[in-house]
Amino acid sequence: MAAVMGRSMPAPMPMQAPPEPEFRDKYEDVDANPVKLTSEEPVSTFSIDVDTASYANVRRFLKGGTLPPKDAVRIEELINYFDYTYPQPEKGADPFSTSVNLMPSPFNAGRELMQIGIQGRDIDRDARPPINLTLLMDVSGSMFSEDKLPLAKQAIKLMLEEMAPTDTIAIVVYAGAAGEILPPTPVSDKRKIVAALEDLQAGGSTAGGEGLRLAYSLAEQGLKKDAVNRVMLLTDGDFNVGISDPEQLEDFVSRKRDTGIYLSVIGFGRGNYNDAMMQKIAQTGNGIAAYVDTLSEARKVLADDMAGNIFPIADDVKIQVEFNPARIAEYRLIGYETRMLEREDFNNDKVDAGDIGAGTSVTAIYEVTPAGSDGAAIDPLRYGDAAKAGSTKGEYAFVKLRYKAPGASDSTLITHAVTDKDRSKSVDTAPEWARFATAVAGFGEMLKGGDALGTGFGWEAIRNLGLGAKGEDEFGYRAEFIELTRLAETADAQAALTSPGKGE
Repeated sequence: MAAVMGRSMPAPMPMQAPPEPEFRDKYEDVDANPVKLTSEEPVSTFSIDVDTASYANVRRFLKGGTLPPKDAVRIEELINYFDYTYPQPEKGADPFSTSVNLMPSPFNAGRELMQIGIQGRDIDRDARPPINLTLLMDVSGSMFSEDKLPLAKQAIKLMLEEMAPTDTIAIVVYAGAAGEILPPTPVSDKRKIVAALEDLQAGGSTAGGEGLRLAYSLAEQGLKKDAVNRVMLLTDGDFNVGISDPEQLEDFVSRKRDTGIYLSVIGFGRGNYNDAMMQKIAQTGNGIAAYVDTLSEARKVLADDMAGNIFPIADDVKIQVEFNPARIAEYRLIGYETRMLEREDFNNDKVDAGDIGAGTSVTAIYEVTPAGSDGAAIDPLRYGDAAKAGSTKGEYAFVKLRYKAPGASDSTLITHAVTDKDRSKSVDTAPEWARFATAVAGFGEMLKGGDALGTGFGWEAIRNLGLGAKGEDEFGYRAEFIELTRLAETADAQAALTSPGKGE
């Protein structure tokens, strides 16, 4: 037995590289949001989502030469992978700004796209609150390969460079047993933290024991009132962390969230990737779900975007849109299927919703059908009559947002009436951010089968739209997106050749 910080845990056996993993990834089967008649259901309510795991996972499949499973594609996470340079909120105002644009839809003739963009306020480095971070690291045998535990170690080292000397890190591992590797340690003692990371080895069967409870126990030891207190789980998808029942796991994470300790999940590797559980517990824990497939992605998630992924500036952010039936006949929210809320949830401050971090942007897109348009998907009612708009007849929709200051119990309301001032007459005259977000949304729709797209919109149209809106691209993320559209088109063509009836 090997002693670890006063505890005993089995020493992992040296292992040979495991064989290529069979496909055991798990995704939640979710139906796409339907088209809704404004006259019947004029209000749409959902929670924001800042996760980006789906984009990196989709990229992994495409670079491997295959299309991703349709259930692996969450369009909102593809869109929110990118920064759209929305304006920063004014000083002393709300913690985020809101941008809205309405433009003709390139997806379907006779329809339009209404895009809502939220930009979180940046926090100066010297104004950031302290961090109390506990890492819960999977060191089971399946984490052996270079894109798993070794990459996770590199990712943490990158994050250390962005942390303040007074921030603290603790490390807990789980595999054949759970063990405390490092008590809460100031980042100023970087050598000690790095040495603890370097000693980690993948080996043994997976039985997490009390891994999650131990991680939260360490987080509670270092709990600081005005700090960011967070547990970060790093795994290839094994969630055997000591609580085997999914509902009990979510309940445990929820109760800890209410004490001020949030949970984020970072996924690595392939073959055992439990995307469905990863997303659920990250949502429950008021944290992010991200997927790291390369060192470049590790830098993006845990270094370049660390402020947005660690420091919350608003909790329980909800969006509610009321469409004016005199102007909008139909609408469909693109993505956010796992984030939908009931109408009454919007004003209920006890209902949990997503958080937004410092400097983070969030984008939501509706495809809408103007009243009287030939592009309607649903036949109008013979005896129906559009509601009287009265003094609001010039409005297309009314957008409401609710948020709480971190730790607060009461929410604040922001509103925006969508009028012709928010309208672009053509796709070409729309803002760059709106055009690029549209390209990414179209990319996601195609990956899910293209059922919501007209026959004239496909891979080439997506690529051209993205190229025309690439703009400044400091780290090459948008250029990589253009390349992914090529890979997807190739994989789609190959799938058509091998799938009976596909493409006919």
